[in-house]
Amino acid sequence: MRALKAYIRVVDAVNYRIGRVVMYGIFVMMGILLWSSVSKTFFLPSLWTLEMAQFAMVAYYILGGPYSLQMGSNVRMDLLYGEWTPRRKAMVDCLTVLFLIFYLGVLLKGGIDSTEYSFKYGGERSPSAWRPYMWPIKVIMCIGIFLMLLQAVSELAKDILRLCGQWEFEGDAPQEERADAL
Repeated sequence: MRALKAYIRVVDAVNYRIGRVVMYGIFVMMGILLWSSVSKTFFLPSLWTLEMAQFAMVAYYILGGPYSLQMGSNVRMDLLYGEWTPRRKAMVDCLTVLFLIFYLGVLLKGGIDSTEYSFKYGGERSPSAWRPYMWPIKVIMCIGIFLMLLQAVSELAKDILRLCGQWEFEGDAPQEERADAL
């Protein structure tokens, strides 16, 4: 049980910090899109803005996912879930998170294969006019999927500890443990 709590503290602390930094990525996207609008209106349109905004959105979404899962802001079917007892929620979450872990494992395997392909053939490039290398965003995607996988395992560990009476149902952790983690 001590190892599970240590794992939870480390993974939650890492994903919390990354999530807090990445959430400001929305301003990066806004800046890119603002420049796109200005350059199209007053100057020659920039070729890089649309694709760069897409890359920024992918990084924002993928790296922010573990933080979203940790904070419980992921989408759930609250029609039934909202009425359940905390113990029943933990039992159902233990089952459903296994599907998420499997899905993330398959997604990570595909991401790693795609990133290897990008490196293997001299740097895969986008077919657009700008032609940026694809490996940077693929590496970011693999990192984000890996962090999401770690966070999903952390959520599973929390639910197991809740069912064993080792973790509080209301809130994520006892205050002293949460303060140590962050």
